[in-house]
Amino acid sequence: MLVLQVKPQQTKVLCVHECKMKNETNIIVLNKINKSFPLSIGGTQQVLFDINFTIKSGEFVSIMGPSGSGKSTCMNIIGALDGATSGTYELYGKDISTMSADDLATVRNEYIGFVFQNFNLLTKRTILDNVMMPLMYRGWVMNDRITRAREMLRLVGLEKFETYFPTQLSGGMKQRVAIARALAGNPKLILADEPTGSLDSKMGNEILKFFEKLNKEMGITIIMITHEFEIAQYSHRIIHIFDGRVTYDGPVPKSELTLLKSEKQK
Repeated sequence: MLVLQVKPQQTKVLCVHECKMKNETNIIVLNKINKSFPLSIGGTQQVLFDINFTIKSGEFVSIMGPSGSGKSTCMNIIGALDGATSGTYELYGKDISTMSADDLATVRNEYIGFVFQNFNLLTKRTILDNVMMPLMYRGWVMNDRITRAREMLRLVGLEKFETYFPTQLSGGMKQRVAIARALAGNPKLILADEPTGSLDSKMGNEILKFFEKLNKEMGITIIMITHEFEIAQYSHRIIHIFDGRVTYDGPVPKSELTLLKSEKQK
C-alpha cells in the first residue's frame, strides 16, 4: 500500500496539528449558517436556513437533496468557495467565516481536495501537469512536484498515462486524474460534487469504491454531494437538505422513504 508523505509546508491560516479544540476529532462545525443572494429586481432570496451540523475526522458523509435544495450552496461554503450571510463555520477549530479572500484561497489549497462532476482538467496540459498543479501554487520545486504527481497517478492506476492529455482519456480515467490531483497535497478533507454525474454506472461504481478505499484505508474525510440515494448509500451518514433546511442527519437509512418523509416533517 502506498504511504503518502508530504514535505512540511508553511501556511499563514490554519495549522491542523497546533489547533486546540475541545474535541479534536471535529474538523467541520457549521452553526446557524444562513445564505441569501441579491435579486436583480431588488431584495434578496434566502437559500439556506440555520444549517447546523458537525463532521468528524474520518467520516464519509453524503450531503443529499433534490435540485435547488441548497446542497451545492452548502458545499461551496464548506469548501471556502463562498461565504455565509450569517452564522459561523469552523474548520479545524478556526472560524474561517471572517477570513480574507487570500486566506480562504490558502485554506482551499492547503486543506481541501476538490473533485468535480465535470473533472475541471486543463485540456492542453498533460495528465502529469494537471496533477502537479496544486503543488505549483504551494511553491514546490519541480522535481518534488513530479515525484509526488507520479505517486498519485500510481495510486489511481494511471502511471502509464502521464504524457496523455485529458481528451485522450475516458470519463472514468478523467475522474481518477481529478482524484489524483485532489490527493496530491495530502488533504485531510475531500469534497466531491456529484463525482459520478458524468459517468456511466459501471465507471461510477468504480469511483465510489475508490472513495470507500480512501476513507477506510487512508482515513481521509470525504464529503460527497449528490441527489441520488443509490450514490449516497456508499457513505456512512447522510445529511439531507430540502428547501434550504436540514431535514435528516444520521446513518444511511434502509430506504429513501425515510428521507422523503423527513421533508414533510420540517
